[in-house]
Amino acid sequence: MRLRDFLIFAGVCFIWAANLVVSRALFTMFGIAPVFYAAARFALVALILAPLLRPLPRPTMPVLIIGALLGALHFGLMFVALNAASTASVSIVLQLSIPLTAILSMPLLGEKIGWRRAAGIALALFGIILVMWEPEGQSITIGLFYAFASAASLALGSILLKRYGPIRPLRMQAWVALASFPPLLVFSLLAEHAQWQGGVDAGWPFWAGLAFSVVIVTIVAHTAYFRVLQRYPASLVAPLGLMMPLMSIAMGVGLLGEAFNVSMLVGGLVALTGLFIILFGQPTAPQPQEAT
Repeated sequence: MRLRDFLIFAGVCFIWAANLVVSRALFTMFGIAPVFYAAARFALVALILAPLLRPLPRPTMPVLIIGALLGALHFGLMFVALNAASTASVSIVLQLSIPLTAILSMPLLGEKIGWRRAAGIALALFGIILVMWEPEGQSITIGLFYAFASAASLALGSILLKRYGPIRPLRMQAWVALASFPPLLVFSLLAEHAQWQGGVDAGWPFWAGLAFSVVIVTIVAHTAYFRVLQRYPASLVAPLGLMMPLMSIAMGVGLLGEAFNVSMLVGGLVALTGLFIILFGQPTAPQPQEAT
């Protein structure tokens, strides 16, 4: 990967990590309804990027499915997870999207992994299980289950996006937003209460967080991610996300005062070791593509 693209992706990971911390603070400190927050985010993005929705992509249905996976399911589930579990644990479990992306790239994209990356995937999965497991209760916390489902949605959506073919990243963001805010809004109206009042009561932190999420995270960071994903093999791009949990853990502990226990430390180190093996297990030649 070119140094410029690597530095861009490192910046994307930093923005993603900051978004986890900001979202966690809004949900736990200010009482913002997580699904409503996701719906508001994508509604604003759809409004801002509405001109990019025309002309309709052909075929259209795959784009809507990809948009729902990358938007409504990934972010909706991630925000619910952040409302129930710590930033550090959620950020680690979200990295399950890396081995899942590598696995799905074989049957859906025809990419080759090799035995070293396969070993790294197994190690990463084991580390994630250590993070999710609660020895005292012999169960997996519901918040981290949502994080797992969010990671799976991101992995499948990323693979389907790459399989769909070149599409301008910002145009794809417009369709992600359009496919995401209606189901999120309906779910929020059915399952959450006093959503709008919660945002009003929170005041400027809600609006500042929403602006950061819409402009910096969605339009800037995810557009950059789509561009890098289109230029390189998915099995190479996905492991670079291992930078994000390190950043988010440091922010969560330093800014929110979150605890970081031994099982999270051990599981995180095991998972990150597996991810390093995935990344450096075997060279994969980049396959640059230009978006249209």
